[in-house]
Amino acid sequence: MTDQAARTSGTDDAAEDPRLTTRETAELLGVKPETVYAYVSRGQLSSRRAPGGRGSTFDAAEVKALVRRTGRREPASADGGLVFRTGITLIDRDRYYFRGVDATELARHHGYEEVAEWIWTGEIRPGIRFTAPPESLAAARHAVDALPAHSGSTDRLRVALVAAAAADPLRFDLSPQGVLNSARGLIPTLVSALPMAGGRELPAQVGDTGIARQLWPKLTAQPADAASLTVLDTALALLTDHDLAASTLAARVAASAHAHPYAVVSAGLGVLEGPLHGAASGLAHRMLAEVVERGSASPVVADHLRTGRGVPGLGHPLYAGEDPRATALFALLADVPQAAPVLAAARDVVTTTARHAPLHANVDLALAVFSVACRMPAEAGETVFAVSRTAGWIAHALEEYAERPLRMRPSGQYEGPRPPQPLPSPTPAS
Repeated sequence: MTDQAARTSGTDDAAEDPRLTTRETAELLGVKPETVYAYVSRGQLSSRRAPGGRGSTFDAAEVKALVRRTGRREPASADGGLVFRTGITLIDRDRYYFRGVDATELARHHGYEEVAEWIWTGEIRPGIRFTAPPESLAAARHAVDALPAHSGSTDRLRVALVAAAAADPLRFDLSPQGVLNSARGLIPTLVSALPMAGGRELPAQVGDTGIARQLWPKLTAQPADAASLTVLDTALALLTDHDLAASTLAARVAASAHAHPYAVVSAGLGVLEGPLHGAASGLAHRMLAEVVERGSASPVVADHLRTGRGVPGLGHPLYAGEDPRATALFALLADVPQAAPVLAAARDVVTTTARHAPLHANVDLALAVFSVACRMPAEAGETVFAVSRTAGWIAHALEEYAERPLRMRPSGQYEGPRPPQPLPSPTPAS
């Protein structure tokens, strides 16, 4: 049999020189099928008619060589935006999945650290605990202690992050194992650097406890009970990732420039602080506290609608029904006795607003029920969100480090004055 015959036959010899279809070639290159034929016409690819004359086939080695020369382009979505291939989170039909596993079921059976390991490595490590490196923790606490008393939790997390990065000489190791080592130390460092709620003294050392138990006394002076700790641990696990949210996109852009993991997390934190993202739970907290105080959702919802504001904690662009994260947390909050009146207030908000618009509860409303019931400050939900999502940003950084660097370089559509323009005249001093 000749070499050419082997390539187009069904024998084992064909495996030595595989052929790709036009669709497979387009997917590898990240282009449309028409562009594949443009490569052929320019002599950058060679093609051969498929058996039976249906379409063309392409040599896999030749296609991969072209990918290395030109870089793999990301396909455009239907609305013209970039689409990023990811194996972390899928959102589909009012459910979401971490590496193919239902995320709410995963969080029901595994704690935050175990879920983080799953999205990082695809492995479950029962009972794993993250430990803060002493040098990083000391630097982070020292930096946080120097902040003004009125600083918010996100301010403290950001400063702790910078200090921890400066204390880690291995932060520039972008190998998967190096990134994971940094991540496993960074998350408990961020939590441990936060001051204790109610102005209590910080413990001298962090014990061998999970992130949820470490975070609890930073959120409230109220003693922890098993049911409330379960809610917190589950919330951390549920919030680890949610596809390409705004903060995650920022983190991937930073990773595309091969910024180290601490800088990637810093990019995510900068976006998370916006009122339309991580800080949204604080708005829901204040609204829910007012509903509890006034005894009815009607006047509170009316105030929001009268002033043109949306009702916080309701609706999500990715879910037609109730946010599955909210559903999971509401079920757990039902086992927290002090949450009963706040849960009733949340249901009142949903029912009252439904007369105006058919909106369902999202995770911000569930976090608000938790923070109000456990006497936490309004920013507690944002803190939970930031700590949890750090794991997701790291997962996306690991994916992005494996891609072609600096692939996210869009071009601006210039709308200013056309050149050449004269030099500007100095503005007279007032």
